[in-house]
Amino acid sequence: MRAWVVHKPGPIADGPLRLIERPVPKPGPGELLIRVLRCGVCRTDLHLAEGDLEPRAPDVTPGHEVVGEVVATGPGVVRFGTGDRVGAAWLAGTDGSCRYCRRGLENLCPRSVYTGWDIQGGYAEYLVAADAYVHELPRGFSDAELAPLLCAGIIGYRALRRAELPPGGRLGIWGFGGSAHLAAQIAIAEGGAVHVFTRAESARDLARGLGAASVQDSWDPPPEPLDSAILFAPVGELVPAALAALDRGGTLAIAGIYLTDIPALNYQAHLFQERTLRSVTANTRGDAEEFLRLAERLRLRVTVNAYEFSQADRALADLAAERFTGAAVISM
Repeated sequence: MRAWVVHKPGPIADGPLRLIERPVPKPGPGELLIRVLRCGVCRTDLHLAEGDLEPRAPDVTPGHEVVGEVVATGPGVVRFGTGDRVGAAWLAGTDGSCRYCRRGLENLCPRSVYTGWDIQGGYAEYLVAADAYVHELPRGFSDAELAPLLCAGIIGYRALRRAELPPGGRLGIWGFGGSAHLAAQIAIAEGGAVHVFTRAESARDLARGLGAASVQDSWDPPPEPLDSAILFAPVGELVPAALAALDRGGTLAIAGIYLTDIPALNYQAHLFQERTLRSVTANTRGDAEEFLRLAERLRLRVTVNAYEFSQADRALADLAAERFTGAAVISM
């Protein structure tokens, strides 16, 4: 089968991805062999390709927003069977027995593994995934629209919950790409006023079209104090600005797996009056199930930019250069 791999991490302009041929994998106990139909392109894939995240296996295949069809099953599979359409996402496995798993915090499991980082991902014609960690797909979406829901949507949802937006509250969003444009729709549907901070004019247009209360540059002050904020842009220099925009008792959630260094914070200006700064680490399967049901009920609008399988490297380059708004999706 054909598969893209991170052969030599480095700047995307240097071509860190390579297209290779490798055998079709075989599913083991409790595993599914999935024929990939679509795979979303996530900023985490870019961090992996460029070396911000160190690959955990040589020539690893990225991709963790996978819509596919089960074509074979290993022994012990109980949830899905041959012919089922399923979604494979970032979280690929946990030990199920550590203190975090027992608390319902499997996203913090020290032995957790991830699709397209620890195990081969969806920039390939086939992948193997654990039956217990793939997802039933919501109805009412095309395959291309489904793919970004499986990470951009899920992690945006967890970030929104971590930001603790109160009913009818004021939410600030820094960065407006594949994840942010889905989280914003949920916040608006739940009665929130969403203020978007982004440098790209096309992203501002998208935010306006989705009902944002205001749209401005990343460094502009907010039109009103914010109850909550989410930083989607992987830019640590924005953290002080987002904290300063919070009202008393407000919370800033950082949604990404990678962030450049945060400048020194001033306690009085940035944290006093019970402002909270918190990170977001992966997601639980419960987060995924809640979000996918919500996406179906709200009929979220998914902005998709389509790429052929042979253009996976170009899709990452376009993501790095912010040449599109919304999400990119590779088609098989």
